[in-house]
Amino acid sequence: MIINIIIITLLVSILVLLILKSNHKPTSKTVPKNAVILDSCALIDGRVIELAKVGFMPKLIIVPQFIVKELQLLADGRDSYKRERARFGLNVVQQLQEDSALSVIIDETVPDKPTTDEQLVELAKRTSAELFTTDFNLNQVATIEGVTVLNVNELAHALRPVALPGESVYVSILQSGSNRDQGVGYLDDGTMVVVDGAIKDIGKSIEVVINKSHQTVAGKMLFAKKVVVQGAAGSNSTQRKQVQSPKQVRSTRKQHQPKYRPRKKSS
Repeated sequence: MIINIIIITLLVSILVLLILKSNHKPTSKTVPKNAVILDSCALIDGRVIELAKVGFMPKLIIVPQFIVKELQLLADGRDSYKRERARFGLNVVQQLQEDSALSVIIDETVPDKPTTDEQLVELAKRTSAELFTTDFNLNQVATIEGVTVLNVNELAHALRPVALPGESVYVSILQSGSNRDQGVGYLDDGTMVVVDGAIKDIGKSIEVVINKSHQTVAGKMLFAKKVVVQGAAGSNSTQRKQVQSPKQVRSTRKQHQPKYRPRKKSS
């Protein structure tokens, strides 16, 4: 009788272990370090694919299932813009899964939190993973909660070439500035440049000299002064040299006047 009880107990224990193993979900003990969680903004942005190709992303990528459902709802919605962006985000997940160098996990864990942002932060804490997002507010909340955030926008700002004061660059002037004589343009990398004396150069690409730079929340702003083209003054002086003096005019007229020939007297 005792042997039968022991056998039944062992069988029940094995059955419980099998059930727990089948319902097992990734936790901070099972997810290795250097993992990253993607939110819907990161998937819709799409630049994560290029970062993964060049090796600037962790090899383990976690996509929460509630993020996939969020994209699915948007993809089935009536807003055409959101529908296209959500479909693009779902396509990004498929492309990441097809990359043999990456390991993509669809995590079914749904933390007991009221909002999606709070669920993402809580999941990042549980898995000890970094959070990849382009959402500014989520970035701030996650940083306050002690979660490491990867923001591709901040990466793009950090990789912009540095324009030092005194350096001359070419800027495309697109609009007027706050002052009457100012023009506002942008460098090739998107850096805004405020140029003094460029109000009449809207729609043109002109050469400017950087005076100073100012760091803002949105990025770096440059202040510059328009380069005065020296050739303009030179062309005026050349024209002045070509103007003839009154003496030269009189001598020129004499050269072109016909010579006087006296008439022969008739016999």
